[in-house]
Order: sequence, then structure tokens, then C-alpha cells
Amino acid sequence: MKILVDADSCPKAARDLVVRRAAKLNIRLIFAANRLIPGAEGVEMEICPAADNSADDRIVELAEKGDLVITRDVPLAKRLVEKEATVIDDRGRVFSANNINELLSLRNFTVGLADNGLGIERIANYGKKELKTFADSFDRLLTQKLR
Repeated sequence: MKILVDADSCPKAARDLVVRRAAKLNIRLIFAANRLIPGAEGVEMEICPAADNSADDRIVELAEKGDLVITRDVPLAKRLVEKEATVIDDRGRVFSANNINELLSLRNFTVGLADNGLGIERIANYGKKELKTFADSFDRLLTQKLR
């Protein structure tokens, strides 16, 4: 098992937590991004071209059944779930075969509203509560995978 992170959109606090856990458990960790991510010493970096979805495509290419992937990108999560990877977002939500189609439909509806000027306001808050929820979910998944 390896851990892959869609690092462009992952909050620094969540990335730092993943780096610490992977190092402690000696798990291969790969960050995919369109730029070098500061503070990722000891992490394999996949620097991808700036083209749309290039980091997503690289993550899908690298992911294998049983890997753990962190992303908030729902279309990417769908592609990874289809490859039988375990996928979690930076707020602790686990994407699965049971919920991915509904989540993708909701995401597409929201994007459609925004494209037509009817988007809802989002609160981009990422604090201690969000990090704790992520950490709990991430640790639970790691424990399951390492059994």
C-alpha cells in the first residue's frame, strides 16, 4: 500500500499530518501537484504539467487497488474508486462505490449553478475541527489497511 495526495488542493495541516503518519509507519507517500510543495521533505514529488487534470491523471496512473488517496476532487475520486483505491477527502469524508455517484451528481449540480451565476457561498474554513475529523478518519482507514 502507498498513500497518494492530490497536494495542490490539500490544506497544509492535513498534508503535514499525512507526512508524519507515513514516516512513522514507513509507508510510501507520493504528492502529485503542478508545483513543488513546500515542507514535503522525504516525500516523493510528482510535479505535473500545468495542463488541466494532469496531476489527477498522474494520480490515477500511479494508484493501485488497496492504495489510500487523499483528494477533494470528486471526479478524480470516482476514477480512483473504480480502480478500487480507498479515497478520502481532507475533511474525513470517505468516497466509496456506495456514495460516489450521488456525490458526483451533487457536485455537478453545484458546478452547474455556479456556471449560471447561481452558486452558493462556500466557507473555505479549515481549522482544528476539520483537521481532527480528517485525522480520525485517516487513522481509522490506515488501521484497517494495515491489519
